[in-house]
Amino acid sequence: MLLMLVAALAFVAIASVGFVLAGSSASSQRAAKRAQAITAPRGRTEKAQRIAARTSQMDASQRRKQIVRSLKENEKRQRAAAFNLTNRLHQAGLNVTVQAFCIGAAGFGLVCMAMALTLHQPLYLVVLIGFVGGAGIPFWFLGVLATRRRAKFVLAFADATDIIVRGIRSGLPLHDCLKVIGRESPEPLAGEFRRLVENIGMGMPLDQALDKICERMPTPEMRFFSIVLNIQQKSGGNLGEALANLSAVIRGRRLMREKVKALSGEAVASAFIIGALPPLVMLLITITSPHYLNIMFTDPRGHMMLGVAVLLMVMGILVMRKMINFKI
Repeated sequence: MLLMLVAALAFVAIASVGFVLAGSSASSQRAAKRAQAITAPRGRTEKAQRIAARTSQMDASQRRKQIVRSLKENEKRQRAAAFNLTNRLHQAGLNVTVQAFCIGAAGFGLVCMAMALTLHQPLYLVVLIGFVGGAGIPFWFLGVLATRRRAKFVLAFADATDIIVRGIRSGLPLHDCLKVIGRESPEPLAGEFRRLVENIGMGMPLDQALDKICERMPTPEMRFFSIVLNIQQKSGGNLGEALANLSAVIRGRRLMREKVKALSGEAVASAFIIGALPPLVMLLITITSPHYLNIMFTDPRGHMMLGVAVLLMVMGILVMRKMINFKI
């Protein structure tokens, strides 16, 4: 009887020790899990962190898709606006109507035809000279003015972006920053931003006002600026940081453009010399021997040869321009 009692007490003691050890292990595991949950960064568990990382990746992907979509829409609008004569006149900075420009171009073409008639040129050559004078030279001059004005706009655009970045970081609203650009920046940047501020002040939405200025100034820098503001307005974000990155990209593009211009200067000079050499030789021959090339202007075969020569010269100039024109 005594032996059985001792055995029962020993069994109870061993079971109690085992229960205590097992319970302490489970409680220590629960405590470790609780401590890990408490000490996790920002109170997130590992699962919550994975969900948050996946969500941020999805947001970044959606933002990239939205940027690509906006770029495609802007390219379509730019292609449609490229054939609009009103927009081209705005890009060149000419304060004339389309009707006045067309009347002036037609008048210049008629003057060229009258000059060709006074020189007793053939009828087809008179018509060709009138077409070049009425449709070729005015639109070429318009394109040159627009290109120069866009170059001045892009030259000061990075500084304007820095003005907005500093203004936003100091607490100014975006509208006030745009007003500062309209007052302090050089032309034509100041005039375009003043028109932008006026449109916003009259109640036009920001995206439509930016589309208007993109039509008047179809430059990649302005399109990037419009996309950044539209995305920030719709989805939020740090506008100052986004515009600071845009300013760095614009300055990098400008540096690369100047570097390419310096490296391709020899090829550009060679193209100009090769393109100008035949007309200059013809002019010198005409000055030194006035009657040497008269047969080219009086004989029909000479007219045909001159037409072929002009066509080949134009094709060669276009090919050389394509070779030395680098888009960045």
